[in-house]
Amino acid sequence: MERISRRSIAARMAAPAALVGAVAIFGLVAFSSGPAQADTTTPGTAATTGSAASTGTAATTGTAATTGTATAPVDPTTVATPPGDVTATADTTSTTGPIPTPYGVGATAGSPGAQPGSVQAEPSAATALPSAEARAKAAAPSNQGGIYYPPLPAAYIAPGQALYAANCSSCHGAEANGKVGVAPNLLGLGAGTVDFWVSTGRMPLANTSAQSARKTPRFNRTQTVQIAAWVQSLTPGEGTQIPLVKTSGADLEQGNTLFTLNCAACHTISGAGDVLVQGAYAPSLHLATPTQVVEAIRSGPGNMPRFGAGNITNSEARDITAYVTGVLQHPNNSGGVGLGGIGPVGEGFVGLLIGVGLLMLVCFWIGDRS
Repeated sequence: MERISRRSIAARMAAPAALVGAVAIFGLVAFSSGPAQADTTTPGTAATTGSAASTGTAATTGTAATTGTATAPVDPTTVATPPGDVTATADTTSTTGPIPTPYGVGATAGSPGAQPGSVQAEPSAATALPSAEARAKAAAPSNQGGIYYPPLPAAYIAPGQALYAANCSSCHGAEANGKVGVAPNLLGLGAGTVDFWVSTGRMPLANTSAQSARKTPRFNRTQTVQIAAWVQSLTPGEGTQIPLVKTSGADLEQGNTLFTLNCAACHTISGAGDVLVQGAYAPSLHLATPTQVVEAIRSGPGNMPRFGAGNITNSEARDITAYVTGVLQHPNNSGGVGLGGIGPVGEGFVGLLIGVGLLMLVCFWIGDRS
């Protein structure tokens, strides 16, 4: 009799136990952080401006922006070594550098994690090689804001025009003045705006009816800055420039406050991105580089508002950048599990699964004993 009773209890509890197990498996799949894919660019000559690394605070990207639809990119056979603040360096390897740590996995080796008041190691994806002079100016004590804009070399303008004509002019026009109903006017936007859209792979855009998404860039770092240099040459001194960002000395607590006030409403408090309205979305910031973060703040890509120096100073932009590329991209999961980095949603799911699941099994057990 006792054996039959145990079998009956086991049979009755099999269904709820299977339900709880199925929900647990679904949750693990849905909330686990998948491997983040870093930007990859084709091997080529490394060069030019920006600092090593990371993207902008709030960047909801739209369909309109820098270079047009694509044929095979033109690759100049030689690039002259530019004078001044930017150095062209021969390189036979990818210009992207190490892959950033996937979000939710933890900090990179030697990185202190998300500790208040500390600055994380900067990922080097989508970076260029600034000259010694540019690095010295960026690191100088006089650069209190932590952001320096090195001038682009004149030697980049001619090859940039060739690349633009082959890959962008079909949509944006031969003189970058845009085409009504096809692509926007690029005049006056500046090299930083062009660099953001092209370096994140959002341009060239194949489908103008959908919001452009981050993907592998079509051009290597040198080609990207060449295109940006040519567009900038059409309206010298106007628009957003390509920054060299120094995050050392940044205030992460201030960066957290500014990010929460200005960016988290769309990108979420964890920087994972979120759906907006009418098919638009705020993209994830987990693969952004420091240069792209500042470019996004200053240019306001897509649906994102543009923050000028009167709204967010260079020092504040540096703090936000350090917070995004440090704390958000390399979180210190003190509890042991990141749960996908989506905050209370994942935590609530685990609480319901374990708490309610166990209570349900206990209730079935009590009912069978009765």
